[in-house]
Amino acid sequence: MTDDLVYMARALELARAAEAQGEVPVGAVIVRDGQIIGEGSNRPITAHDPTAHAEIVALRAAADAVGSYRLLETTLYVTLEPCAMCAGAMVHARVKRLVFATRDPKAGAAGSVFNIANHPALNHSIECEEGVLAGECSLLLKEFFRARR
Repeated sequence: MTDDLVYMARALELARAAEAQGEVPVGAVIVRDGQIIGEGSNRPITAHDPTAHAEIVALRAAADAVGSYRLLETTLYVTLEPCAMCAGAMVHARVKRLVFATRDPKAGAAGSVFNIANHPALNHSIECEEGVLAGECSLLLKEFFRARR
């Protein structure tokens, strides 16, 4: 659990960096064998790329770092429950474990709206844990959207 806090804290730093760029504040970190092998923050607005979610950016960086799209024995930490696109990419990458801070009641695909991370029809299932630094991550998102309304 201590490691989970450390890596989620890094994801939260990345979320704050996304916010500073005018992006929805979401950050992600991928870890294997105690080492960060990929990280990302939301960038769809600045990158003009609808797929540039924090998780996808982190998955691409990790795949590049290890020289394979298969990210076996990895844990992905993210400040917000992944959407369907991101959860699907994680299944294809064979991410072992997902740790997310707070649920996304409108688009979450790790149990809130959909459960792509553990769908029995898919060829891979991801261990999911939620709630690590939930208060801080949830507050960051709420304040971001409140300021925009």
